Amino acid sequence: MMKPVSEQMQIIRRGAAKIVSEDELEQKLRRSYQSGQPLRIKAGFDPTAPDLHLGHTVLLQKLRQFQLLGHQIYFLIGDFTGLIGDPTGKNETRKPLTVEQVAANAATYQQQVFRVLDPATTEVVFNSSWMNRFSAVDLIQLAAKHTVARMMERDDFSKRYHEGRPIAIHEFLYPLIQGYDSVFLKADVELGGTDQTFNLLIGREMQREYGQEPQCVLTMPILEGTDGVQKMSKSLKNYIGIQEAPSEIFGKAMSISDALMWRFYELLSNRSSEELMAVRADVAGGRQHPMQVKKQLAWELVARFHDDQQATAAQQQFEALFENRTTPEDIPEVILTVTDGDSVGLASALRQVGIASSNSDGMRLIRQGAIMLDQVKVSDERLLLPVGGRYLVQSGRRRFSYLKVVSGQVVDG
Repeated sequence: MMKPVSEQMQIIRRGAAKIVSEDELEQKLRRSYQSGQPLRIKAGFDPTAPDLHLGHTVLLQKLRQFQLLGHQIYFLIGDFTGLIGDPTGKNETRKPLTVEQVAANAATYQQQVFRVLDPATTEVVFNSSWMNRFSAVDLIQLAAKHTVARMMERDDFSKRYHEGRPIAIHEFLYPLIQGYDSVFLKADVELGGTDQTFNLLIGREMQREYGQEPQCVLTMPILEGTDGVQKMSKSLKNYIGIQEAPSEIFGKAMSISDALMWRFYELLSNRSSEELMAVRADVAGGRQHPMQVKKQLAWELVARFHDDQQATAAQQQFEALFENRTTPEDIPEVILTVTDGDSVGLASALRQVGIASSNSDGMRLIRQGAIMLDQVKVSDERLLLPVGGRYLVQSGRRRFSYLKVVSGQVVDG
């Protein structure tokens, strides 16, 4: 049984930046409730990188909420649009991906998406399955349904034009094809980030052009990365990947600020709005410590992408490392051979075991206080490690290795 429309709207509004329009969405939900026919909910993801991170799962979480309300999800992998490259927010033309790159990335998306969504009510679709059948005539007819003036209302295109930066013709095709995806799927609702608003609204226009009832648009905020400033991105190294090890997910989640924690809860947690209000009140009243609440968030994230047992193990490991000041039990050992002399420089050792990319990078890490040797922070960038010693090397907060320095043939332990 579907929930009443008022209850559905309350859940759908949670965390949403904007809904275009709420009145239309309520009408669609009312028809769906009365007929028992689920709405068709679409969200598109271009496979531009092989791994998804928590920033991507903001949309997945909202899709999951629609799913739990009884609606049908269309997880669209933009393997055709990925060949063009989304121009959103770009100040120059993107280099298109190859067919092989897109196919490889798309395969990983299919594996990852069901860590959040229920496969029973999720249909994974590829826009190449209909766009590859488009003829040159079809594409011209599609392009005829929009104007250059309307396209230039888009901020990034307008900025590039006035700065004299080139705009390739194929970039204009991207929002048109994304809009046509909604036509083909007969989408009732399309979800996207706030940066996708222009593209999503084009979908409404395209549906009108093809005689369909326009989709409602729901935009979700862009999730900040662990730094709490810039959007989550692998290139900025402020991301939490959903395929990362449980200890990494837990540790990174614990590193975010208390203020950012509530935003993560709002956009990513399965806990109800009522529960979150009660927890916030407990923290504000001193009845719960923010650290404990953050652990609950970190546990929930690990459990979602791994399982409950691994989430508990990750929490125990975190508490052992940072609260009880103990070391993990399964620390790998690397045997480092010295063939000239009776010692090796720590910076060189860091390079040889893969912690640093070069000797100078190793020295930089030591200068920055990022390296601990036998649980003591190292400051001497020219420190030597004598042959015969076995050292516990810690890089950052969660990476440990035993380093054994010996003479003789190289053996990896």
